Amino acid sequence: MIANSLFDNTETAFRLKSDSELERAYFLFKMISKEPLVKIGTAVTKFALNVNLPVEGLIRSTVFDHFCGGVSETDCMSTVDKLSDVGVCSVLDYSVEGKEEDAQFDATANKVIELTQFAKNKKAMPFSVFKPTGFGRFKILQKVTEKQPLTEEEKLEWEKLEARYDRVAKVAHDCNISLLIDGEESWMQDAADDLCERMMEKYNKERPIVFNTLQCYRWDRLDYLKKLHGRAKNKGYKLGFKIVRGAYMEKENERAAEKGYKSPICESKMATDANFNEILKYILDNLNDIELFVGTHNELSTYLAMDLMEAKNISKSDNRIWFGQLFGMSDHITFNLGAEGYNVTKYIPFGPVKDVMPYLIRRAEENTSVAGQTSRELTLLKKEKIRRKL
Repeated sequence: MIANSLFDNTETAFRLKSDSELERAYFLFKMISKEPLVKIGTAVTKFALNVNLPVEGLIRSTVFDHFCGGVSETDCMSTVDKLSDVGVCSVLDYSVEGKEEDAQFDATANKVIELTQFAKNKKAMPFSVFKPTGFGRFKILQKVTEKQPLTEEEKLEWEKLEARYDRVAKVAHDCNISLLIDGEESWMQDAADDLCERMMEKYNKERPIVFNTLQCYRWDRLDYLKKLHGRAKNKGYKLGFKIVRGAYMEKENERAAEKGYKSPICESKMATDANFNEILKYILDNLNDIELFVGTHNELSTYLAMDLMEAKNISKSDNRIWFGQLFGMSDHITFNLGAEGYNVTKYIPFGPVKDVMPYLIRRAEENTSVAGQTSRELTLLKKEKIRRKL
């Protein structure tokens, strides 16, 4: 049994933060802990950016620099190197959201290809990543999920979306870099899952290259995983999954209530935790067929994964199991795991300030809704400030 005090070590957790960065982190989490402030702040920020007020400098020096690696991949490299020095790998995430044009989707796919080829020779960057809506319109994914007939123009659009998936997956396969595909809203996810499954069948013959995401706040995901596992065994390919709790809960519940269908979200936080842990156990029981990326900020689930690995005699550095947290959050988990010799990464979002703001706003809103996590961050930051003073 792993001692449940590993993540209290703040000296290791904040070893890369200067005193001023520690103060900034404390200030930001203090702000995020106040829901009215988040609502006002996000509304003001959206307005200021939309009317081109000169606020980018302010955003960069506060929230952007805390949660993002920079405006370009070159910008991120000093962070990647610093993390690598303390045993933490990086996943560079080009976090541009909400685009609608073909040219923008092509540009995003090209950027992911560029990053994947760049990562090929960089041991500290074992993964590449993209969001389905980075490669095609939300509405087209929704239409395919809902099995609505497509117009000729939409069929062409869908073919282009599929071609982007294939192009990126092929490059990842050729570079031997694992490709994480993020999960999004349930009403477009079936189309994204089917596309991902096709890529897995094509490129995961020897080992998992393409990883899908299971959002474990959805009560149907364990069943989906078991069925896909059966299909993959029959067809002779491997699976890779990133497991997360999920990021669209309020939106999911609101839409289900408004449209009168059963919410896809587990009925309680406790049910979500149980579902996450069951999915975690299932994958660890089938590690010869399924590789695992544990994307969590939850300490108990992380301790559970560590305990299960120990019970099954799985080495800490077994390349089939990775842990990951977002840049700027849960350093107490990331850096303590790294110091213990586990495979761990930081997801590092980057991109032009204006384009990355939808991502940052979602992060702030998400943190507000997970109050326990924000107060845990504050407690640890305060503890480290006191430790340094002493």
